[in-house]
Amino acid sequence: MLYSIHHRTRYVYEDHVSYSHHLARLTPSDSPLQRRISSRILVNPAPDILSDHSDYFNNFTHFFSLTTPHQELVVDSYCKVLIEPPRDLSLNLSPAWESVRDRMLQPSDPGSLEAAEFVSPSPLCTVHPTIADYTLKSFRPGTPILEGVTDLTHRIHADFEFNPSATTVSTPVMEVFEKRAGVCQDFAHFQISCLRSIGLPASYVSGYLRTEPPPGQPRLIGADASHAWIAVFVPELGWAEFDATNDAIPETDHIRVARGRDYHDICPIRGTVYGGGAQKLEIGVTVTPE
Repeated sequence: MLYSIHHRTRYVYEDHVSYSHHLARLTPSDSPLQRRISSRILVNPAPDILSDHSDYFNNFTHFFSLTTPHQELVVDSYCKVLIEPPRDLSLNLSPAWESVRDRMLQPSDPGSLEAAEFVSPSPLCTVHPTIADYTLKSFRPGTPILEGVTDLTHRIHADFEFNPSATTVSTPVMEVFEKRAGVCQDFAHFQISCLRSIGLPASYVSGYLRTEPPPGQPRLIGADASHAWIAVFVPELGWAEFDATNDAIPETDHIRVARGRDYHDICPIRGTVYGGGAQKLEIGVTVTPE
């Protein structure tokens, strides 16, 4: 499936910004499941510096700096991406979850070594015995890991309400657990916390959803905005993705932009602004299949 994607971010400031520096992760990554055909980023006012690099997690990252005083900043990202269908996951043939947990304690191959750092807590994904108790209802002794993650995905989707007014970007995972409500970012952080609480490696994935679903299929939650889901590492298979917000295994409707330990690692745009006072943020995403 070939997609064209336009992501617009607009900041309006109360007063003039003297100068600012920003990091942007808006360009979809290249991976076995997707290929970036083209991409460009436009910044208005025009930046003095605009460069790109790969960050620690191999995410495509832009840096830009402005010294032109401004009260409005607009960042437009355009790209075309080809999405390949993922391989079929044989849930019952994946290894027992305990063997994956034990392997993370003494990783010996490159894939496991990379995955091991996704077992530890991160700033937005805590590890807690209460969360572990919730998780273990899906991970009975000997349960194949992908069966367990699939069941956990179903349970989070059923137990938690999608409610944008229930949380903010800084709401802790334990509060999300208590409220049983939030948005895709909260569901992803909670599911990652669940898996890490029992010693399994899980990462945060940001990206986009197809704006218009195929005829007869329901519109996915999170379309027209950045979306979030999770990936869990399985030795010999690699990273397998799950979307608790939509109770789905991501296929050709999900476009991956970045991956990290949690949202802090892959925030779409962050930076330092001198002046400006209060600000208003507007974000719009259009994903069009071609």
